[in-house]
Amino acid sequence: MTGRGMLNMVGTAVGGLIGWAEPAPSADPESLRALFADFGVQVGPTSADLDEAVAAFQSRVGLTPDGEAGPRTVHLLARYAAEARELSRFHNAA
Repeated sequence: MTGRGMLNMVGTAVGGLIGWAEPAPSADPESLRALFADFGVQVGPTSADLDEAVAAFQSRVGLTPDGEAGPRTVHLLARYAAEARELSRFHNAA
């Protein structure tokens, strides 16, 4: 199992323990890039680009900026992406 696969599995378990009702989002690179794109952040093609984007996001939301897409990071990233999609729908409907 890959490191990101393990993080995804751990994220599911931890999410259930701390009360996240929704399933844990995937921590694979494509999914993370898609979540970033939902709120207008384009991430470069390399692993280093993704790690840098994750660390910047973590810093912005008050997490330790280690660049690892762990359960808390992925859940918050998914939450922000969902809110951005909803705002976009709201603005487009007006």
